[in-house]
Amino acid sequence: MKRITIILAIICIFSYTNYGIAQDDGNYNRNFKFGVGLNTGLPLNDPYQFNLGGDVRVQYNISSTYSLSFTTGYNNLFVKDDGVDFGYIPVKVGYKTFMFKNEFYVMGEIGGAFSTTKAYKDNSMLFSPSIGYATKNIDFSLRYEFLKDFPIIKKSAANEGLAQVMVRIAYGFNL
Repeated sequence: MKRITIILAIICIFSYTNYGIAQDDGNYNRNFKFGVGLNTGLPLNDPYQFNLGGDVRVQYNISSTYSLSFTTGYNNLFVKDDGVDFGYIPVKVGYKTFMFKNEFYVMGEIGGAFSTTKAYKDNSMLFSPSIGYATKNIDFSLRYEFLKDFPIIKKSAANEGLAQVMVRIAYGFNL
């Protein structure tokens, strides 16, 4: 019973805080923002060594704390031991929530990853939660990215499910 009371109290506090913040945005001028970013990361699965890529993002600011986004670009996974590198084009939609004076944020993205490597013609679902810090023009984020159907080697056998940790540094401006 005590646990239920605590959970209900947290939900009420969150709802009241969210309602109070939403009321401040009555005169907010919604706008689009465009960003160009550089991505690099470490794959958590073999046979990949590291990831390097770039992206473009269009963000629609619904309010001062909430945004919708569309991101695409190109990433290249470099393979260990003279293997064939693996390239893909991610296409993602996302939802971003700003916290702490609209600088820190959490974001979730979902979409598809389309292989550009001739040896591997399949595509994959892509899931990508991230945390970040954004100023008026600079955006820095850390994200976990999971590509559900891309090939990996697990326990010396072929498998699927590529996971990686990535860093994004971007420059953005209002449209």
